[in-house]
Amino acid sequence: MTERTPMTPIAAGLDDGYAYTKLALPDGRLLVTPSRARIGRTAVTWINEAEQRVFEYETDDALYSVGAFDGASTHFEGYPWSGLNRAIVQHAFQKAGLAGHSVHAVSGLPVSAFYRKNGEHRDDTIGKKRDSLKIPVQPITDALPVGIAFHEVIPEALAAWYDDVIIEQRDGITLDADRVSVPVAVVDIGGRTTNYVVVKDQGVLHASSGSLQCGMMSVKQIVAGGIEARFDLEEISEERIDDAVTYNVVRLKGTNHDVTALVAAAKREVVEQIYMETRRQLGLGVELDRVLFVGGGTVALAEHITNWYPHQAVAAHPAFANARGMLKYLRYVCEASDAA
Repeated sequence: MTERTPMTPIAAGLDDGYAYTKLALPDGRLLVTPSRARIGRTAVTWINEAEQRVFEYETDDALYSVGAFDGASTHFEGYPWSGLNRAIVQHAFQKAGLAGHSVHAVSGLPVSAFYRKNGEHRDDTIGKKRDSLKIPVQPITDALPVGIAFHEVIPEALAAWYDDVIIEQRDGITLDADRVSVPVAVVDIGGRTTNYVVVKDQGVLHASSGSLQCGMMSVKQIVAGGIEARFDLEEISEERIDDAVTYNVVRLKGTNHDVTALVAAAKREVVEQIYMETRRQLGLGVELDRVLFVGGGTVALAEHITNWYPHQAVAAHPAFANARGMLKYLRYVCEASDAA
């Protein structure tokens, strides 16, 4: 493997979601960072700097704190091209050990944010996302910044299709002819959105493609409301809610409280919304060869989506399917592949 230097651009698949930011790198690493940040300083002094969990970054004359704490909501329309997003992405690259490097990246937008209903590209939105990550971000430490020299944007879910059909081998790459030649639907259950893409003859069928504003963040919002009501709380932190959804337990005032029923009810409510939209988009899928499920929500809701279609499948490590596909698109499809 060719040795990398700070002057050699590094290719990266960047799935910078509303809940988690995921990286796929050419050395095979798959990395995830919670999308948690807020404007301003942390107001925390670390007794042991080796245990520091929140870091500060400056971009476009604003200071952001990023890391393991209660961040500001990413649930707003302009997030993909915001300073908040840039700071989180810089933090993810820093955690990956890429300080001082130049990066060529491909990231994504929800299908409905990328395409109009008639299939035309939303060029203004795509352009804002593409240009935003090129704006410099400076760590407020001795670390060198990661510079993004090239950035392309593709639709989420379609990125997972690229991951599915482009097969990397030791002697090069190949397109899986059987997968490319048949119609397939990708259902991408993410943080804020669930995205649908149907590909037939290497074309996107827009009548059956789109986005639903519902995902794992919806589950967490329902659980947060339930816990606040049950324990008469004004608010509860993101970290506590993440633990509650993951482990069915919330720790308050030094005591663990079982919230299994609350979490299960929240998942059922969200799953029903996603199921109804999936049926609306894909019907019974009788003309599809496969229905491929990807995204972090596919992992979290696995037991609830097992029998939706007799010909459904789940991608390997589904939470990283988009990031892997973005990296493959960058390396083998888009115009920057030779430079990256």
